[in-house]
Amino acid sequence: QLVESGGGLVQAGGSLRLSCAASGRTFGSYSMGWFRQAPGKEREFVAAISRSGGSTNYADSVEGRFTISRDNAKNTVYLQMNSLKPEDTAVYCCASGNPYYIGSAPDKYNYWGQGTQVTVSS
Repeated sequence: QLVESGGGLVQAGGSLRLSCAASGRTFGSYSMGWFRQAPGKEREFVAAISRSGGSTNYADSVEGRFTISRDNAKNTVYLQMNSLKPEDTAVYCCASGNPYYIGSAPDKYNYWGQGTQVTVSS
């Protein structure tokens, strides 16, 4: 089970930190990803991190503004979001996936959380 938290309403230029707590699985054995979906749009890859946290991957749209990290002792993955823009508004979901994959294909991720809403006002 994956449970996201930390979403909310923030002004453009502000920051939020999302958390995704995992239970019932060997957290450190799986890569983790963050995806987002805005109303009327396709689900979009945001970032992914390897099992150890040593490798990360970001969408071009968030590179340099967002940072993904994980704490395997706490079974939690984080998404630090800085310099937020109105176009970052979406429901953000975490997902666990293939142990060796940190790419952007949603079908490589097996378990999904329900999501947390992020709204950035202009």
